[in-house]
Amino acid sequence: MQENTSQLRTWTFSNQTWTLGEFPKLMGIVNVTPDSFSDGGEWLAPADAVAHAMQLVEEGADILDVGGESTRPGAEPVPTDEELRRVIPVIEQLASQTDVPISIDTMKSEVAQAALQAGASIINDVSAFEHDPQMTEVAAGSACGIILMHRQGTPQTMQNNPHYDDVVAEVSEYLFQRTQTLSQLGIAAERIVIDPGIGFGKTAEHNLSLLTHIAELRANGHSVLIGHSRKRFLSKIIGRPIEERLAGTLGVAIALAQQNTDLIRVHDIAAVKDALLAWKRLAQP
Repeated sequence: MQENTSQLRTWTFSNQTWTLGEFPKLMGIVNVTPDSFSDGGEWLAPADAVAHAMQLVEEGADILDVGGESTRPGAEPVPTDEELRRVIPVIEQLASQTDVPISIDTMKSEVAQAALQAGASIINDVSAFEHDPQMTEVAAGSACGIILMHRQGTPQTMQNNPHYDDVVAEVSEYLFQRTQTLSQLGIAAERIVIDPGIGFGKTAEHNLSLLTHIAELRANGHSVLIGHSRKRFLSKIIGRPIEERLAGTLGVAIALAQQNTDLIRVHDIAAVKDALLAWKRLAQP
């Protein structure tokens, strides 16, 4: 069921305020890693990562999400100094070349702090600030935007028979509690976006339930980001290997737009944006 589009939301970060809900903002993925599930190693050199990110900007990315540690199922942790080595040169160069906001995808407070100093304006933490207790202090000391994601387990364990009695209710309650904790520590609610963590400790059926209940996820007032791009659950729908999941990614993106999803994190910005623009034109009364 489509929500009333008059119920728009705002997201405030680093002296910007975005109105969300009319048309999804697109977050472009910039993985500076050797082992990410679909593009590991492609953008490991800083120059390659920057060139890729600027291509995403040209294609219409609203945010660039730079990450130096894979969180795919089975991924091993990356030492802090290595993660810094991967991402900080990329963020510094991007900050000097584009006004598109930069997000740092990290669970480590030291990396987040260095990224903010290098020019990032958003912290995207797949542990919802639970992995590193100092992350809240970093966020509270800045005006950055915050993305809190739900996951069950760690990358090493999260796909070992994940279980929920009611995945939508449980994920929603967890994210609400995390936003409340941050609010009690002085971080304004309007700075926070929530992410149900598609593929992070969920079966294909869990993912599909979350993707069809965006309104319920947003019931406590926070904007919602979805990261479904090229993920394994799509193979359960379309029966395609990873290199053939673009069409499935597009189909889900349109279904998310129909639910007024606020932000969508994807690899293929141009294709997703074209699909959403076509949908929007035909969906107008």
